[in-house]
Amino acid sequence: MDSHGERGDLPGLEQLVPKQGRRPGDRYVRIVSPRREFRRAEGHYVATDAAILPPGQTGRILAGIRHKLFGRPLATEAEGSERLTVATGYAILASDNISSSAYATEEAMRVLALAGVAALSLTMPIALAIVGVLAVVVLSQLQVIKAYPNGGGSYVVTSDNLGRVPGLIAASSLLIDYVLTVAVSTAAGVAAITSFAPALHDMRVPLGLAFIALLAIGNLRGIREAGMIFAIPTYVYVLSLAGLIGYGLFRVIAGDVPPPAIPPDPVPSTGIAALSVLLILRAFASGSVALTGAEAVANGVPSMKAPETRNASMTLILMAITFGTIFLGLTFLAQAIGVVPDQREQETLNSLVTRSLVGDGFPYYLVQVSTAVILALAANTGFTGFPRLAAVLANDRFMPRHFADRGERLAFSFGILVLAALASLVLIAFGGSVTALIPLYTIGVFLAFTLSQTGLVRRWLRLRPGGWKVTAGINGVGAVVTGVVLVITTVTKFEHGAWMVLIVMPLLVLLLHGISTHYTAAQDSLVVEDLRQDLPKLPQPMVIVPVARLDRTAVHALTFASSISDHVRAVHIATSHETAAAFQLRWEAWAADVPLEVIVSPYRSLVPPLLTYIERVGSNSDRPLTIVVSQFVPRHWWEFFLHSQTAFRLKLALLFRPDTIVIDVPYHPRES
Repeated sequence: MDSHGERGDLPGLEQLVPKQGRRPGDRYVRIVSPRREFRRAEGHYVATDAAILPPGQTGRILAGIRHKLFGRPLATEAEGSERLTVATGYAILASDNISSSAYATEEAMRVLALAGVAALSLTMPIALAIVGVLAVVVLSQLQVIKAYPNGGGSYVVTSDNLGRVPGLIAASSLLIDYVLTVAVSTAAGVAAITSFAPALHDMRVPLGLAFIALLAIGNLRGIREAGMIFAIPTYVYVLSLAGLIGYGLFRVIAGDVPPPAIPPDPVPSTGIAALSVLLILRAFASGSVALTGAEAVANGVPSMKAPETRNASMTLILMAITFGTIFLGLTFLAQAIGVVPDQREQETLNSLVTRSLVGDGFPYYLVQVSTAVILALAANTGFTGFPRLAAVLANDRFMPRHFADRGERLAFSFGILVLAALASLVLIAFGGSVTALIPLYTIGVFLAFTLSQTGLVRRWLRLRPGGWKVTAGINGVGAVVTGVVLVITTVTKFEHGAWMVLIVMPLLVLLLHGISTHYTAAQDSLVVEDLRQDLPKLPQPMVIVPVARLDRTAVHALTFASSISDHVRAVHIATSHETAAAFQLRWEAWAADVPLEVIVSPYRSLVPPLLTYIERVGSNSDRPLTIVVSQFVPRHWWEFFLHSQTAFRLKLALLFRPDTIVIDVPYHPRES
């Protein structure tokens, strides 16, 4: 063998072309390399763009359409250029948290309104408490970014410091939360649209599905292009809300408080429940949806440009400042103006505040359209976090390996498609209602926060680096605060839908554990322990060739079978003795000397009798069993539907039979 482990007499990619020299009798061999499809680099072949082009015209047309829709394939070396700056990372990773400022106040007010309009005076204190919790969460997440710059977020932190099961709990909670992030953000974006276009209210589910499809396509084009697409709406939203809040504060301070806009179906002023501590805690839990999204930045550190840790930290801090400003500003204006939420969700609180301040002119539509777009695009946080976390889990053998595969544009395409499908199902199941989805939200993210902060406390106590007492104190406070919020959210939202999350989460943990068990068992059965052993010598196999009729496909398959073994037998399944006798006569008239076994199937079943025959022959033979299946391949794809495809059914059935080799011998008409 040569240095590449190849035999010199085997054909390779290089073509050896004999050439005549200048003098009589001089000959030499010219080595022609396939430079168009492959090139040599560092001792290996490297496939070029031409090597991945489909061979047929139809395939090339479909590839062209795919490239127009998703972009041309990117080489692995281009990953560095696909990373995010602070500006684009702010748009992609922070949009979920920032956009939640558009509906967090409303969700808290909806719960307080159950005790009457007077209870809405507690909205601002609750908002301040939520911002305080966010500050603690951000400080804690900064420690996560610093300690784990390779990403993975709560899953990696928890697994590294608390063990496998807590890590899987954190991963499951985040996977659920990312799905709900897409569903809730999309539903909220559609709600912003229906606020100024009430006629579309009954179409909110189809509109939400369309938004999810657009987001999936945008992310399949790659993270850099997704950042460029989503950056403008994010900044338009931030600037338009900043202008609205500034204008509103000016009018309130000047004593020019506008009258509140009236929603189509305002909440009753008297209320239907007593104001209790449990109701206040439930309002706090509903408003805590504003705290989602901080995890996405810590989980997406590897997607940032260098220095990754610094850029991710800046993105997280900018996110918190932006959210806190908009959230507190909208809450203050809603309370100062006296706006009340709409019972049927036909018009959002954000729309009511904007309409109260600027009327129905261009500024109103600017705010509402930018709100609708960023809320829909905030789902992109899920499209960024879910595929990346799923890829980490897949590399750790807790999820199918497809999730770790990068697509043509270096995106985790399989994870993107699965997330889009799951979020669409959730959106359909809950009718596109934000209020119906909110009770399921935030439990997962607060559980992940609590586990990761507890894990970091244990890490600092174990490693004790410089300043460990301060960092351990920060993470300890973060664990306590997020743990308290988790308990409040779970208790107050349990009967309103949180119980579903608490059922799905342990089932998902068991599923991840089962996948890991399978991969471990598969690895143990596949590993080659001694690399010094040569290939074992096997006797010639017993070859069975199913034959439907004596034609060129059968001859093609039998010719190949005879080339690999001297022990070949053809088998024909007939539906009557008459057809069996006719086939036997035609076979005996054939010049080839191949033994034939004819089986009559009076029940007209073809595959089951053949499988039973193969089973019996295999048990009676001490040779390896090989089944050679002939298959006619039509020239056009649509012609496949004109044939019975018995070969496909047979191969599928034989796939699960142990110690059986199945060889497919296709026959193309052009071979004649």
